[in-house]
Amino acid sequence: MEVQFQADTKMYSRLIAEICLYLRQNQPVNDWSAVVLYPSRSVDTGDIKHYREFFMSQRVRRIYLDELSSESSPPIGIATVKLIVTSEHTAIIEARELVERTRLEINSPIKQQQLLQLIETILLYKFPTMTKEEMEKMFSISELKNTRYFQDVFQEGKQEGIEEGQRQEKLRMVARFLKLGLTVEQVAEELGLSIEEVKQAAQNL
Repeated sequence: MEVQFQADTKMYSRLIAEICLYLRQNQPVNDWSAVVLYPSRSVDTGDIKHYREFFMSQRVRRIYLDELSSESSPPIGIATVKLIVTSEHTAIIEARELVERTRLEINSPIKQQQLLQLIETILLYKFPTMTKEEMEKMFSISELKNTRYFQDVFQEGKQEGIEEGQRQEKLRMVARFLKLGLTVEQVAEELGLSIEEVKQAAQNL
């Protein structure tokens, strides 16, 4: 799955090249397909004329998050990524529902934690100043409190230690946001870090 939140005219040439390289190097036994997630149709500026067959055969599919019906129930992974483009109020409501869906629908503890950490990351992106009390008030389910953010950042201790923990967590989030298509400048602005801190964190990770 590819998440693309910025216009990129060379998106599909890069994607198909990466897929073909992966197939050549790994020779997977299972069949393959790809999904590209966009916040809206206007961001999809890639030219598919050389890759038409991949789309006609549904090998490669495009999903526009703002066009997903609010009454439908998309797969939990897609619904989670959709949080990025929802309003802050809607994101809180949908995040609560997703935490509950994760608990009920995902049997693997490892996959549960991965999804919860993704929900957590998106919430931090949308609410970078959220405190421990505010997070606990919104999400009382114990699984969320066991994620890395609560374990590493919202631990008891001096305020100085908490602030440093928050900074370290932001640095760990840099790679995730860059993979979502944000620029270095956008990541720095959203996380409250300097551009140099973002660049350094990206190199370290």
